[in-house]
Amino acid sequence: MTSETPHRRPGELVFALLLVVFSVAAFWQAYGISGFSSKIAPGVFPMIASGVMVISGLKVLISTARLPKQDAGAPGFLSEILTGRHLVVIGLVFGYVLSMPFVGFVASSALFLFCAFQFLWRKNPLLTLALTATTLTLIYLVFREVFQVVLPQGTLIRGLF
Repeated sequence: MTSETPHRRPGELVFALLLVVFSVAAFWQAYGISGFSSKIAPGVFPMIASGVMVISGLKVLISTARLPKQDAGAPGFLSEILTGRHLVVIGLVFGYVLSMPFVGFVASSALFLFCAFQFLWRKNPLLTLALTATTLTLIYLVFREVFQVVLPQGTLIRGLF
């Protein structure tokens, strides 16, 4: 096998399989809307979209399964895909999800965005703070004011006010 021959990278086959499983689940959910009751039923477009996803996912799965495995000396899944940088961002996401019920959407989002921007971008913290404030303001305006979504306040925030 030459270096020009494509090979299956670590985790690629599992990802392709998960893509098919997700697509089939999406099709099942779309079918549950109205089934095949009519050509103009509400579930037709979601079924078409998810059907295309299923077919595309199967094509990706088959082509991925046909690729030869990576060389034995090549880096594995943990070293190539799940790097320390990814683990830190995953930890930040978990912290964000766990903190939201307590401190609310705005505070947890601000902390998450600042930490993620600072970790990934590594610029001046004041610039990161400005980017965080701008991003959070835009998110708040779009979801709270335009779409009128009630954003979680959190138990600590509700207890204070």
